[in-house]
Amino acid sequence: MEILIALIIGLLSGCGVYLLLRARTFTLVLGLTLLSYAINLFLFATGRLVIGQPPVIGATSSPADPLPQALVLTAIVIGFAMTAFAIMLSLRAQAELGSDQVDGERP
Repeated sequence: MEILIALIIGLLSGCGVYLLLRARTFTLVLGLTLLSYAINLFLFATGRLVIGQPPVIGATSSPADPLPQALVLTAIVIGFAMTAFAIMLSLRAQAELGSDQVDGERP
């Protein structure tokens, strides 16, 4: 299970960095979104990666840490707001500049 989560986090991070290095605004926003998904998955995985165990204190099991779950929920809301703002900002820049290049130059 840990290997699968690590591979997914690595894949999301790699794809996000690749998209960040592109010269278009939409791919930049998509890269930031993929990086935020990777970070959220990493924070969620720091809580506990045990299948079939209750998330509360039991007689035989250790409890899951609720702090990473709260951090991920907060990060999801902030990430959604950041993505919406960045998309609106890029649409406005494309309307005024006539280009979706990050540096504002026309192709």
